[in-house]
Amino acid sequence: MPDFAPPINRLIEELKHLPGIGQKTAQRLAFHLLRTDPVRALALSDAIREAKEKIRECSVCNNITDADPCYFCTAATRDKKTICVVEEAPNISAIEKTREYSGMYHVLGGALSPLQGRGPEQIKIKSLIERLKGGTVEEIIIATNPTAEGEATAVYLSKLIKPLGVRVTRIAMGIPVGSDLEYADEVTMVKAMEGRRDL
Repeated sequence: MPDFAPPINRLIEELKHLPGIGQKTAQRLAFHLLRTDPVRALALSDAIREAKEKIRECSVCNNITDADPCYFCTAATRDKKTICVVEEAPNISAIEKTREYSGMYHVLGGALSPLQGRGPEQIKIKSLIERLKGGTVEEIIIATNPTAEGEATAVYLSKLIKPLGVRVTRIAMGIPVGSDLEYADEVTMVKAMEGRRDL
């Protein structure tokens, strides 16, 4: 005999498919939604439906957007000579929050990971190379994650792009602000030392 009515069980099962949501959290969310005012609960389902129907990838940079090309690709104020390469679309917001970068973006849709069967053909490298053929891009900033896969992707892109005469740079990595050196791992310390600058 099931613990809950079939519609509740279905809701719990669907919520469990979300990242980081287990059985207990799914149950808690399901019952929260059931207690919520129907208008608010249905607003959530409408927002999900609208996002699924209207959001797509930009045909130029692969960012998620509701207009194609996206805001970054069409903005007249953006610097067309620089492209910042990121793994996933949410990485763009972290860079934009700094208010220091005003160039273009390119979303790879992942990083190279042979163990997971993700090679150069599975991420959007080909479209990046196509963007460089116009000759207007002077610098590629590689802002992949500081993981083994992110580093492998950065090295692969560098070897692929440098022969095209485009400058390739990598974002600096190191000790986060507000942390103690004693808690830094070796790789983080190496990156911090490599990325040092003059004062």
